Amino acid sequence: MASFLYKLGKNAYLNRWRYLAIWLIILVAVGGSATAFSKNTSSSFSIPGLDSVVTQEKMKERFPDSVDPTSEPTAQIVIQAPEGKTLNDEEQKNAVNSLMGDLQAKDYLIRKEQLVSPAMAAMGMKQQLSQAKAAQGVPPDQIEADFKVLSPLSEDGRTGIASVTFDAATSMDVSSEDLADLQQTLDEPRDGITVSYGGQVMQGNNAIGGASELIGLAIAALVLMITFGSFVAAGMPLISAVVGVAVGLLGITLGTAFTDSINDMTPTLASMIGLAVGIDYALFIVSRFRSELISRIGNDLSPAELAQAIKRTSREQRAEAMGFAVGKAGSAVVFAGLTVIIALTALTIINIPFLSAMALAAAATVVIAVAVALSFLPALLGALGTKAFAGKVPAVKAPDPEDEKPTMGLKWVRRIRKHPLIHLVAGVAFLALLAIPAGNLRLAMPTDGSANLGSPARIAYDTTAEAFGPGRNAPMIALIDLADVQPEGRQEAVAKAVETFATTEGVANAQVVKTTDSLDTAQVLITPQFGATDERASETLARLREHAAAFNSETGGTYGITGATPIFDDISQRLQDVLLPYVAIVLALAFLVLMLVFRSIWVPLIAAAGFALSVAATFGVTVGFFQEGWLGLIEDPQPLLSFLPIMLIGLVFGLAMDYQVFLVTRMREGWAHGKTAGNATSNGFKHGARVVTAAALIMISVFAAFMLQDAVFIKTMGFALAVAVLFDAFVVRMMIIPATMFLLDERAWWLPSWIDKILPKVDIEGESLQRSAGIQASN
Repeated sequence: MASFLYKLGKNAYLNRWRYLAIWLIILVAVGGSATAFSKNTSSSFSIPGLDSVVTQEKMKERFPDSVDPTSEPTAQIVIQAPEGKTLNDEEQKNAVNSLMGDLQAKDYLIRKEQLVSPAMAAMGMKQQLSQAKAAQGVPPDQIEADFKVLSPLSEDGRTGIASVTFDAATSMDVSSEDLADLQQTLDEPRDGITVSYGGQVMQGNNAIGGASELIGLAIAALVLMITFGSFVAAGMPLISAVVGVAVGLLGITLGTAFTDSINDMTPTLASMIGLAVGIDYALFIVSRFRSELISRIGNDLSPAELAQAIKRTSREQRAEAMGFAVGKAGSAVVFAGLTVIIALTALTIINIPFLSAMALAAAATVVIAVAVALSFLPALLGALGTKAFAGKVPAVKAPDPEDEKPTMGLKWVRRIRKHPLIHLVAGVAFLALLAIPAGNLRLAMPTDGSANLGSPARIAYDTTAEAFGPGRNAPMIALIDLADVQPEGRQEAVAKAVETFATTEGVANAQVVKTTDSLDTAQVLITPQFGATDERASETLARLREHAAAFNSETGGTYGITGATPIFDDISQRLQDVLLPYVAIVLALAFLVLMLVFRSIWVPLIAAAGFALSVAATFGVTVGFFQEGWLGLIEDPQPLLSFLPIMLIGLVFGLAMDYQVFLVTRMREGWAHGKTAGNATSNGFKHGARVVTAAALIMISVFAAFMLQDAVFIKTMGFALAVAVLFDAFVVRMMIIPATMFLLDERAWWLPSWIDKILPKVDIEGESLQRSAGIQASN
C-alpha cells in the first residue's frame, strides 16, 4: 500500500491540474445530479417489524383511510385567546375566522372542510357524538367524558385545536416552500389570539444553519496556524475538508432520489464527521510533507526560513517529498479512515433503516475525506508550489518534529514514566466517576415535547397539555382483531377490551372510535394520563400490552397498540436492546484490528478498555447535563434521543482508533528498531502527541460548534462527541495508554507466535517504502 500511495502522492503533485480538474468535474457532476433528481429528506424514524408498526400496517389493511402517525402530512394548529377571554368572544372569533380563511386559500392544503373555528367544530362534534353514543346506550356522564377527550375546544373555551393536511402522500413529500409559506401565515400577528403549531410534518422544516461549520472552521484555522506557523499551509486542510464535505453532502442529497430512508438529520451528521476527519487527515499529510521537506533542506528552520529554503528546491524534489508524505502518513490515514468506516457500517447489522442510512452516509463522507486527502490535497499543494508554507504567522514558530529538544509532549510523558501507576489510577478513577450518571440513562424519540423552549412546536405542545391534559399529546390506538370471534360475541369482546383499557393504571380514557361493518375489527382510542415525554406513558403502554394474553383467552380476540407514542417507544426500546451487543461488536473489532496492526495482545486490550472508559464517561456527563440538568446549564433537561448512544459509540470508536494508530505506531516503530520499550514509548509519544493534540483540538472545536444548532439531537450529539474526543485523546490516549505501556514494559509487545503466523502483515508506517528508498540510495 505504501508504494502505491507514494506513486499517487507524487503523481498528484506533478500532475496537479489534471487531479484538480477531476475533482472539479466530480463536484459539478454530483451537484448537478443532486439538483435535478433529489427529493426531500425524511422525518420518519419507523423500524419494520416492531409490534406497533405491524399493528399500524394491519390497521391500514382493515381501514384503508388510516394514516401513519409518524409520517402523515398534517400539522396541528393550537389557537389560544388571552386569559379571561374565549374563542367565542367577538374579537377572537373574527381573528380565528380570518386565520381559517387564509388557510382555506392555500392550494397545497386539502380537506378544507375541516378548516373551521374550533368552537364551531366542537359544537358539531358534540351533537353528533351525543346522538351516536346515546343510541348505543352510553350513559350521559360517559358521553361527556368521551367528548372532552375528542373536543377541539378546551373546557374553558379559551384554547382550540385545528388540523391542516397537505396535498402529499407523506410528510417527506411536502415541499419546503409550502412548509415555509404555512409557517409564515401562522406566524403573522393576529389581534386577539396567539397561534402555535407542531406535528411531524413541521419537523422537516428545521433548517440546519451553517454558522456551526463556520465557527468550527475558524477555530480549526487558528489551531492549524499555530501548528504550521503559516497562513497558506493552515488553509490547505480546511480547503481539503470543505471540498470533501461538499461532495459528500451533494451525494447524500442525490441519494434521496433512490431511498426514503435518508433522515433530515443525516446531512448534518455527515457534515459533522466529514469536517472533523477531513481536516485531521489533511493535517497528517501536510504535517508529514513539511517533515519530509525539512529532512531534505535542513532542520531547525523558522517558518520564514523554511519558506525561503523551499523556494530553492526543485519541483521534482518537492514531488518526492510529497510522495513519501502520502506513502507514510497516507497509510495511517487509510487505516484510520478504515476504522471509522468499519465502525459506522457495522451499524447496519442492527437493521434499522434510518440509522443505517445515517451511518452509511457518514461512512461515505469519510471515504471521500480519505480520497481527497490522498489526491486532491497533494495536487493543491503542487499548484501552490514553493508558496505552500508562505505567509508567516507573526510570533509563531512551528515546532520541528525532528528537533531533539524536549517538547511539551516529551516533558509530559517523562512525568508519566516516573509515576505510571499513579497516572493510570488517576485517569481510570476520573473517567469511572464521571460514568456513574450513565446508569440513569433514559432514551426517547424526538417529539414536539422535546423541542426547544419557546419554539412554535413546544408552545403548541405545552399549551395543549395545559388546556386538554397531558395525555392529549400522547394518544394511542388499540386495534382489536375479532376475525376469529363469532359475530354474536364481537360486541361483548369490544366492550371487554374498552373496560380493560379504561381501568388500566395510567389511562385517562378509552373509547371506540371506528369499527368495520362486520365488527371484525375495531379501533379504540386510548388517552393516557401522561405526556409523550413522560416515562410513565411508557409504563402505561407496557401495562396495556400485558392484558393481551388474558383478553385472547377470554374472548378469542387479539389486539395490538399503535400510534406515534407506542411506535416511538418501541423504537427506543429496540435501540436500547441492541446497544450492548453493538458495544461488544465494536470492542471485539477494536481488539482484532489493533492486534493486526501492532502485533500485540496487550495494546489492543488496553486500547479497547480505554475506549469503553471514555464512552462511559461521555454518557455519564451527557446524561448529567442534558438529562439531569447539572448546574442548570440546560434549561429544559430531557431524555437523550434514542439513537444518540449507538451513533456516538460508532463515531467515537473510529476517532479513538485514529488517535491510537497515530500515537502508538511511532512507539511500535521505535521498539521494532531496537529501542527499549520504555524509550520507544517516550519517543513515539513525543512525535505523535503534537499531531494528535492538534487533531483533537480541531475535532473538539468542530463538534462543539454544533451545540449552537437549534435541533436538540444535533446539539446533544455535538456536545457528546466533543466531550468524547476530549476524554479519549487527553485522558485515555495521552495518560492511561502511556502509563499502561510503561507498566507493561517489554510485555506490551507480546504476541503468541501461532497468532503472529496467521495474521497478515500490515505496513502502517511505510517501512517497506523506506527500505526501498534505502536500497535505491545505496545503489
